Amino acid sequence: MLEHENVVELRRTVGDLGAYWFDLEAANQKASQLLYITQTWFPVSEGTEGAILWGNTTLMPGQIGSEYFMTRGHWHEKRDRGELCITTGGTGLLVLMDEARNTRVEHMSPGSTHHVPGHTAHRTVNTGEEPLVFLCAWPADCGHEYESILRDGFSRRFFVGGSDFTGVQRQ
Repeated sequence: MLEHENVVELRRTVGDLGAYWFDLEAANQKASQLLYITQTWFPVSEGTEGAILWGNTTLMPGQIGSEYFMTRGHWHEKRDRGELCITTGGTGLLVLMDEARNTRVEHMSPGSTHHVPGHTAHRTVNTGEEPLVFLCAWPADCGHEYESILRDGFSRRFFVGGSDFTGVQRQ
């Protein structure tokens, strides 16, 4: 846990991700369940050019239907900005999607380090039985864009049993 007067904590529930889920009915049944917590340290204002922000995410284990718990994912508004992640606990996936919707996946486990290049949307998926915990650092001026992910989704989804879904968001 981060402790400082400039740390902002956000809690997201399954319901907060509403339409991001493949099985909306199953999501509605678990709407109040805690999904993830983020803590971000703001030593400078968001948008400050040349500065770095960092924080942590704790993504709970679980599923909606058979789809693993995930973060909503985002692009950076300044698309050329990257991000760094270090996994400190649990197991999961870092899902990376380029602007042509090509998707690749990196496995996350304690000690794994990851670079999210610019022009890449990213989300995390908890495939384990304990919380997936990771630290991230990003340029303070990168901005976060979620709307196109909500509208268009990621080109892959991940389900229990090792299956994944490639293609359209939902029929």
